Amino acid sequence: MDKSPKLSAKKSRIRLLHQYYSYTGFYAFVKSSLGKVVVPISLFIIGLWLVHLYVIDFHDLFTSITTTYSPIVILSVFLATESLLGLVPPEIFIAWAGKTDTPIFYLSVLAFLSYLGGIISFFMGKAVSKIPSMKAYFEVKMAKHMKMIRKWGGFLIIVGALLPIPFAMTSIAAGLIHYRFRNYLLFGLLRFVRFYLYALVIFNIF
Repeated sequence: MDKSPKLSAKKSRIRLLHQYYSYTGFYAFVKSSLGKVVVPISLFIIGLWLVHLYVIDFHDLFTSITTTYSPIVILSVFLATESLLGLVPPEIFIAWAGKTDTPIFYLSVLAFLSYLGGIISFFMGKAVSKIPSMKAYFEVKMAKHMKMIRKWGGFLIIVGALLPIPFAMTSIAAGLIHYRFRNYLLFGLLRFVRFYLYALVIFNIF
């Protein structure tokens, strides 16, 4: 059977999607978002390195944390931060995982909790959408995120899962517009990829 018509149709669909995301500004959004976070992340890493050299040894710090606080406490704090707008950089917790006796296990737990935190944020968005006053407030505060997820759907969730963009915000916006939950779960799995890449490239725990 000649598959060329199917291949041509597939190529045409990919080309149309590419044109759509180009015209609607998706690529410009990703470029702009990366540009906004590259400098802060670079400064954050340099700052950590300087603090490690001149102020406190992070090995000693995280060793102290692991002996002072139980993993349950640390992981609970992480889940809370990932569910509420992601205010604490996950890199700090990845660094903590790297100093434990079983770094890959705790890294996997962190990735799962981040994924779970996104799901919690998604349902927070759905719950808020049922309260008129709260919905009106969030529609104003998150107008940009809601507009983008209506426009780009799953691709924005993919970007939020992979890149240093607040995943909780994207998840809340998805819940507010009642984005299909099954698709959200699928695209959100890329959160695991981000955590393993960060650990491999930045903290080298493998």
